Amino acid sequence: MNRTGFLLGTAAMVSLPSLAGATVLEGRIARAAAASSGTVAVWARKLGAADAVAYNADERFPTASIIKVVILVSLFQYSELHAGVFDKTVTLELSDFVGGSEVLDRYNPGNTISIRTLARAMIEQSDNTASNVLIDFLGFDRIARTIASAGLTKTQLHRHFMDVNAMVHHSENLSTARDMGTLLYEMERGAHEGLSTIASPLSCRRMIEILLQQEDRDKIARGIPKGIPLANKTGEIDGVRNDIGIVDPFGDSPYVLAVLTKDLKDFSLGNIAIRRIAKTVHGALY
Repeated sequence: MNRTGFLLGTAAMVSLPSLAGATVLEGRIARAAAASSGTVAVWARKLGAADAVAYNADERFPTASIIKVVILVSLFQYSELHAGVFDKTVTLELSDFVGGSEVLDRYNPGNTISIRTLARAMIEQSDNTASNVLIDFLGFDRIARTIASAGLTKTQLHRHFMDVNAMVHHSENLSTARDMGTLLYEMERGAHEGLSTIASPLSCRRMIEILLQQEDRDKIARGIPKGIPLANKTGEIDGVRNDIGIVDPFGDSPYVLAVLTKDLKDFSLGNIAIRRIAKTVHGALY
């Protein structure tokens, strides 16, 4: 079979141990995507593998909250230049508060909060107010430099996070399955191999430790066997269900999986598609 035998639309599936295995995985991902009621993209790569599994991986999607991982990376890069940044406190203002803020809803204007608490709330509970305060702390320009330095050519963060009922500007925060998957791959590679990649090895490890505490376990987590660690970040807005994660990050056989969806008519089918894709990829790569 030549290379064209691996093409599905514009997506090529590679990096499995055999042509037959690649064809099976390709078909299973395609069937799960077709049942989602929307458009689906997948990027997966086992640590150390020469190639990645890719399906619609270069198509742009609204990120929802998965782009908060980019903010986290930018913050850790900043911390390597400014010692003690996580102990620094900021004062909250009335204008900071938005909906979708489980942790910060317990605070009031005038209260102070540490950068460490904001970072954990942004990832673990996907707190929107915490995310917006960190965007203002870092600045859009610094975050854009993080995106560029990581080689994320189709990723952009152009707006703050708003109340979930007001999230209509889907075209302003965008990325691809390849970009978001690559970011996590370099994070895992840095931690696992002791290399400076998107950040120092210690920073990479600490970011993974935060991602391991992320509380939404309704997507990739339900597609892999119970008990296997998952360092992930999910995202949801109208028509969109996303999940990106490192499976078994400190184990012997880690891999990264990014599944993005858009134009969903039935949100539950998007979640089901992500779970099915996770189960299929796990069987092939783990």
